Amino acid sequence: MIAAIKPAGSNTRGLLAYLYGPGRHDEHLDPHIVAGFAMLGMPDPGRDEDATLTELARYLDEPVRLRNNEFGKKVTDHVWHCPVRAAPEDRYLSDAEWGEIAQRIVEAVGIAPAGDDLACRWIAVRHADDHIHILATTVREDGRRPKLHDSGLRVGDACREIEKDYGLRRLTKGDRTGARRPTQAEMHKAERLGWEQTSPEWLQDRIRAAIPHVTNAEEFIAYLEADGIEVKARRGPSGDLLGYAVGRPGDLNEDDEQIFHPGGKIAPDLSLPKIKARLESGQPEEHPTARRNCPTTPWHQATDALDTLHTDLADDTHAQAHIAALGELLEATAQKAPANLRAELQAASKAFARAQHSRIRAEDRAAHALRSAARDIAHTATGPDGSALAALLAALVWATIVAERWHEAKNHAHQADAARQTIQHLQTTADRAFAATLAELAARPPRDQARRVFANDLRTAVPDHAERILADPAWPALATVLADAEARGHQPHQLLKEAAAQRELTTACQPARVLITRIQHTGRNPAPNRRAEAARRRSAIAASTPTQQNRSPQLSVAGTPTEQQHRKHR
Repeated sequence: MIAAIKPAGSNTRGLLAYLYGPGRHDEHLDPHIVAGFAMLGMPDPGRDEDATLTELARYLDEPVRLRNNEFGKKVTDHVWHCPVRAAPEDRYLSDAEWGEIAQRIVEAVGIAPAGDDLACRWIAVRHADDHIHILATTVREDGRRPKLHDSGLRVGDACREIEKDYGLRRLTKGDRTGARRPTQAEMHKAERLGWEQTSPEWLQDRIRAAIPHVTNAEEFIAYLEADGIEVKARRGPSGDLLGYAVGRPGDLNEDDEQIFHPGGKIAPDLSLPKIKARLESGQPEEHPTARRNCPTTPWHQATDALDTLHTDLADDTHAQAHIAALGELLEATAQKAPANLRAELQAASKAFARAQHSRIRAEDRAAHALRSAARDIAHTATGPDGSALAALLAALVWATIVAERWHEAKNHAHQADAARQTIQHLQTTADRAFAATLAELAARPPRDQARRVFANDLRTAVPDHAERILADPAWPALATVLADAEARGHQPHQLLKEAAAQRELTTACQPARVLITRIQHTGRNPAPNRRAEAARRRSAIAASTPTQQNRSPQLSVAGTPTEQQHRKHR
């Protein structure tokens, strides 16, 4: 059950006209009152043809008029409006049940406490099977105003109890970390203009898409402007950036003026202070495009950064920072992935936006490696090869599973649910991306003798999961990967052991695929030759040691201190 408190209004008669009218799409059927304040003595305009909306509005507004006549300062924000809607799968609720639900909500919020004869006047109007509208005028009979601070939280708590008592779909309690829900006006406007998203939703997607590309707040503002977004920056006397608001081109008010939305109102983690904290957690002197001597690609670096994620969740502030940076990496990967995978990855990134933030403060500098990997991918000009992308997607799946478990342990229900949705999108992407690689590996299996040797290595390295992996259809491809790694000088037993240690395999639906992507990543380069490395070091030392001919004249005559000591004892 969802109860959405609307902004306070001043026109009781106007709201009644909407509640008793046909609706914007003729969806209002049989509007009538199902509950009201104890002293309600007016007939229902929905049941009595002689009753009028004007008379009902005057009756509800009576305490407001009395207060305004008594005091000089008039009350103009007295209309409290709260639609209450059941879930589509909920059972039919009778008028009496909806009346009880309305009574419990106005009691919980403080509009009409139980047993208070001087409470505010209110009514609940039902004009559809699945919802009611509660209208109250927030001036009490004694002229005082009710205390409505945090009324949204109290209404939410009441709805959770109502769901339990009436056998309705149980929703999770809100924690004030989610993005603001679009208003009906915003949804109708988007529909009227042919937009697939409301303006706040559209702006949120583009703000999140910008973050991996920039390293400071000024770059962030410039990037948004270059992306065609209307930006209104708030600056102090010194010119320092203090805040920002953004607008969607073409989103105008009734005076044809651009409508702006502050970043923090679009989503709590998109305020300027929080964005600056994340951007400043990097190293300003090391711009992603300036890294020229990296031995691996940004895609491999991202996988390496994700490998440490599960070890960084012991500290809550570090965990929150890594999960926020994981969202940036998802966004960057979605932007640079092959076209056939982009839509599913964008859906994953959008779903994870809800999992990125909680009420725990993030120590952003702890996630520097992960955030740097996201920026590197955002700035790379080349896409990943098949094995690099498969390894990264597998690592993203596991990292999101780790994030989901952390949120569950912290009772972050909304974030855990968002992480689960993300996992589904990522798994679909990983399966699609891995299909070509799997087919190529399976087409060149090693000889039977080699496969038997690799099977023994598997049983030794991963004894608890060996038989399940050997029965996996991807086992022949895994054997090919082991053969390739062995040809590069690696030990298959050691690679299997290290790959299994990176992720527990109990919950893996396809453990052979997990090992394939891990081993392709860690075994992609030739194994170092210890003898060759030792010889190289000896050569380097010899090259750096001065020869007899190149020594200084003083040393040539006198010799080194050791040589002098030898001559002394001759």
